[in-house]
Amino acid sequence: MTAVSLAPATRFTLPPDAAATAPPERRGLARDGVRLLVARPSSIEHTRFHDLTDHIGPGDVVVVNTSATLPAALDGTRSDGTPVPVHVSTRLDDGDWIVELRRTDGHGPDVNVEPGDVITLPAEARLSLVWPYPDPDALSSRLWRATVTPDVDVVEYLTQHGRPIRYGYVDQHFPLADYQTVFANEPGSAEMASAGRPFTPELLVRLLASGVSVVPIVLHTGVSSPELHEPPTPERFAVPAATAEQVTAAHAAGRRVIAVGTTVTRALETAASPDGTLSASEGWTDLVLGPDHPARVVNGLITGLHPPEASHLLLLEAVAGPELVGSAYDAAVRQRYRWHEFGDSMLFLP
Repeated sequence: MTAVSLAPATRFTLPPDAAATAPPERRGLARDGVRLLVARPSSIEHTRFHDLTDHIGPGDVVVVNTSATLPAALDGTRSDGTPVPVHVSTRLDDGDWIVELRRTDGHGPDVNVEPGDVITLPAEARLSLVWPYPDPDALSSRLWRATVTPDVDVVEYLTQHGRPIRYGYVDQHFPLADYQTVFANEPGSAEMASAGRPFTPELLVRLLASGVSVVPIVLHTGVSSPELHEPPTPERFAVPAATAEQVTAAHAAGRRVIAVGTTVTRALETAASPDGTLSASEGWTDLVLGPDHPARVVNGLITGLHPPEASHLLLLEAVAGPELVGSAYDAAVRQRYRWHEFGDSMLFLP
């Protein structure tokens, strides 16, 4: 796996009440009624997401992630009878799961575990921890490779026994539908690819009618690291041939390739050659964008707002540059934007 030790250049202090604690629909807004900060090198503008067609138009290619969110949080029990929440990050090709054990008080991962620990899951499934992931030699890790017995289909099992992953800034449980984008059609993500959440069918129709091409990729997100700010671990992805062709043509013609989220950016840049040509690709990506690996194809980005020191900020800087990202976050703090998966949005344009 690619090692990243650099911190993002963007620095800001997040106000204590900045988190969006519920979906916008529960706050009296439409999905596309959240605020949208539009950042260009020459200007910062404040608008609403439903006005996206004022800023992108004919010739632009917008790339979305069609992965659907799984109810990836489970109630586990240790061998001594104590409860332990379990977040399922992904299933590996050999059938093992990658999991994160959480503290019962909700404040971060439980790293007081070791190889051989057994967790009992609903319906008498058993989770046996094998070694830390992705580094088996790590002395401490938030993620673990685990063997599950009996062997179960992870999507079917989580659908029956799981619930959406929720962090402390969200004040209550919400149904899985609140954690899906309108174009989600392939279950596999541990957490919502949230940059796409504000899109509505009506907005997609208006984009298409205005001459924007909307094309898909799939990247199944793993469990994020909101407390430790670690870079993302390997994730399963697929870039279809038709998407690769359209993005390559747009890049060659000097048009804008606008990724909806860091997941889309990661998938496209994994499939890109040094000259910006994309090929149909699928498998696992361990790519981490940053100062030493800037974006080659993506030059526009729709994104949610990330907390200070989050590794996602490195990816934003790789697309838009640290100066513009810093200016945008300073403006978002001043204007009291809302953070996290149910919050407001940013659009970075060249």
